[in-house]
Amino acid sequence: MAATFLASALMSAPAHAGDVVVHAGRLIDGAGDAVREKVSILIHDDRITGIEAGFITRPGAAVVDLSDKTVLPGLIDTHDHITHGFHPGDPIRNAVTRSDFQHAIDATAYARATLLAGFTSVRDCGGETAVVVALKRGINEGAVPGPRLWVAGSALGPTGGHGDGANGLNPEIAEIPHIADNLVDGADDARRTVRRLHREGVDLIKIMPSGGVMSIGDNPDWQLMSDDEIKAVVETAHALGMKVAAHAHGKQAIDHAITLGVDSIEHGSFGDAGSYKLYKQYGTYLVPTMLVGDKVYQRAKTHPEQLNPSTADKALHVAPVLRKNLHDAYLAGVKIAFGTDTFGMSAHGENAQEFALMVEAGMKPMDAIRAATGVAAELLGSKDVGRVEAGRFADLVAVDGDPLQDVRRLEKVSFVMKGGAVVKQSGKSTL
Repeated sequence: MAATFLASALMSAPAHAGDVVVHAGRLIDGAGDAVREKVSILIHDDRITGIEAGFITRPGAAVVDLSDKTVLPGLIDTHDHITHGFHPGDPIRNAVTRSDFQHAIDATAYARATLLAGFTSVRDCGGETAVVVALKRGINEGAVPGPRLWVAGSALGPTGGHGDGANGLNPEIAEIPHIADNLVDGADDARRTVRRLHREGVDLIKIMPSGGVMSIGDNPDWQLMSDDEIKAVVETAHALGMKVAAHAHGKQAIDHAITLGVDSIEHGSFGDAGSYKLYKQYGTYLVPTMLVGDKVYQRAKTHPEQLNPSTADKALHVAPVLRKNLHDAYLAGVKIAFGTDTFGMSAHGENAQEFALMVEAGMKPMDAIRAATGVAAELLGSKDVGRVEAGRFADLVAVDGDPLQDVRRLEKVSFVMKGGAVVKQSGKSTL
């Protein structure tokens, strides 16, 4: 990967050349409310070594001049599906004609677009296990440009529930090899499948306790995984050092999943005051995924033929409550992590559109930014990303103006650095 540093006005020093100093006009560090003016971020290879007041230089160090920009940590999307995209036409036909090889090729473009949008870390919450694990490894090895990935692989759910690929299809298709690999029916099945996914290289487990919107024939209000199945997944995953993300719309599924120990609730549409107390009691994060709700709602109104049967009706029912749920959960003090659920309703690289929706729902811009930086890193369980501080990866983005005054500025990052390597400079890719 060819990347260059801007040394003053000269594009001269290669990536990972040693010491770099970034001059930041304003710094939002992802940790607190304070905004620091005119600071220098010191970098050695791929890590931040310090932050000092003023615009300083170091002998032999390249200088990246962002003195007229607002600098932030590399952004984190904690709910993405980076191997999935939108393909026009009948969604059922697409489901049974597009191969995992096509998904893998598409994913390389999606990963690149996501990185150039300023998202240097992504938690992938469900995709073909072999594809997304290979993509993660390819990125780590430098073969493919993209964000750091934490991947769940195939999301686990019950037969007939959200995530069952045979829903709505000819029952004979259920006999196709591997179409049911992600289905768990019973606690023993759940434990065995979690262990297999760990062996296959995933970093976390995604479960589907409730019905969903984009699936066929299930109901978002219903809890479809039993308590013993959820408990078995959580206990097994935690024993293997993995966190558990739970797709849950209905209150019962939300409340039961929280009390059974999941680490995050994805969507959380029909949570209430009692649910918010449980979030706080158990330290569970809410990932509200406003962007997908907004996009699927608009498509349900304008092009319902592009959605699976029953999805349009469910979208019109569920999407409008997402904003109220985020508003109420935020006021109640629930920990909010940024996640878009990008898989084709919006394009990869448009992830930052989530910020404006979060602010419109009542979040302060700084809290929305922290949801995609420091708080997101906490959900990942990583002390390597999410903040601009010594010891963490040199993952930085920069924007013109003040995103605390106009959070939509984050939709147009002009500069992206991942691990000390500049991948976007002056609004242009250096990849």
